[in-house]
Amino acid sequence: MPQETPKKHTLKAVPTSREEAAAVDADACPKCFGTGMEIVPEKGARFCDCRKKRQQSGQIAAVRLPRRYDGFHFSNYKPQNESQTAALMACMDVAMKYPNVDRGLLLMGSVGVGKTHLAVSILKGLTERGFGCLFYEFGSLLKEIQDSYNPHTLTSELSVLSPVLTTDILVLDELGASKATDWVRDTMAHVINTRYNDRKVTIFTTNYLDDWRSAVE
Repeated sequence: MPQETPKKHTLKAVPTSREEAAAVDADACPKCFGTGMEIVPEKGARFCDCRKKRQQSGQIAAVRLPRRYDGFHFSNYKPQNESQTAALMACMDVAMKYPNVDRGLLLMGSVGVGKTHLAVSILKGLTERGFGCLFYEFGSLLKEIQDSYNPHTLTSELSVLSPVLTTDILVLDELGASKATDWVRDTMAHVINTRYNDRKVTIFTTNYLDDWRSAVE
């Protein structure tokens, strides 16, 4: 019988010094040399901090947060009045108590008062806790859905809407920024009703005010 050819297996050696590591990859982590595992003298191996940071970066990227919101956190939101303080407390309450939360939030106020700052802070806090989060600007979501009708694109309405409907926490920023046509109303009614019936938390921000006192003034 013909003998099988032995399979070849690759082996990666971990450099034993910082100099050797630099020679392999100048951008590699100086603690783990790019392996993701850090050797601690007299204690053994453990996950390197750089690996944890990469995982967190990947989780944040999946949320679809625009880069301009990278620095938004609860810790650097500075309320200027009672309304903003109340909004901060309400948002922190959602972030801390989730999943034991039975309703979402509507943040109303003029431009620049921090509505998006607070909404993004909720998403970051819950993402770090391992929950599925998603951010969409209202107009961008509608544009993606409309583009899905184009036969030349590789997307479908289902592929766009599925994560919007199923993610644990959704932020819809700038609600009402697009013209309120019948199609827009029907689309948003579908999103809101589906998430409500599935007990999914949705957080809205808008510059439009109604007869209630705004959450953020």
